[in-house]
Amino acid sequence: MDKAHDVTNRKSILTPGRIEEALRGPLPGRPAQMRMAPIPRPLDPPTPEHQPRKAGVLLLLYPAQKGSELYLVLTRRTESVADHKGQISLPGGAVHPDDLSLAHTALREACEEVGICTDDARVLGMLTPVYIEPSDFCVQPYVAYLPQRPTFELQPDEVAEILEVPVSHFLDERNVAVDEWMAHGGSMRVPYFDVSGHKVWGATAMVLAEFTAILSGLLSFSAGARR
Repeated sequence: MDKAHDVTNRKSILTPGRIEEALRGPLPGRPAQMRMAPIPRPLDPPTPEHQPRKAGVLLLLYPAQKGSELYLVLTRRTESVADHKGQISLPGGAVHPDDLSLAHTALREACEEVGICTDDARVLGMLTPVYIEPSDFCVQPYVAYLPQRPTFELQPDEVAEILEVPVSHFLDERNVAVDEWMAHGGSMRVPYFDVSGHKVWGATAMVLAEFTAILSGLLSFSAGARR
């Protein structure tokens, strides 16, 4: 299958409606997240009684141009933010007391960080929460869709760079690699997605791994139905 036909095929399958329907069903969950989880990594708060801070992040889907495949936006954090300096992340942040929900948190933070301030964003559903032990956050990811590419406006204190990435990039195993890091006196295996030379790892990679599993499931189901 040539590349143009492959892109057209993906576009016809990976539609907002089908993704929304898939998000209503059982999620791939932790097994999918673990594919991109650093090892060793605490996956839960230290005790059942411990209440981590809550945060919402937004996995925003949109066509880069009319008729194109879906893209998503990532941010490179500045070196001046309190947590996860310089890392690649999804737009999002900590819940505020006046937020109506964690979905509202994710949308508000996307507005503040990258200027996506529109009522046109349709929340398609949510993914499995991820616990981040170093910052003690429990992060709830939401998937949303815009029918057109947004106009981005960076918050320079928080966001150093915006990365617009086709979702197909995360379906290509050639864009996955593994590092070995030394941390806490031992060796850590760190899988990551390579995005234009940036290493997308940790909680962000785990969220993307679950989302990718959903997309792969849609593509596999469609391929099976055509046989």
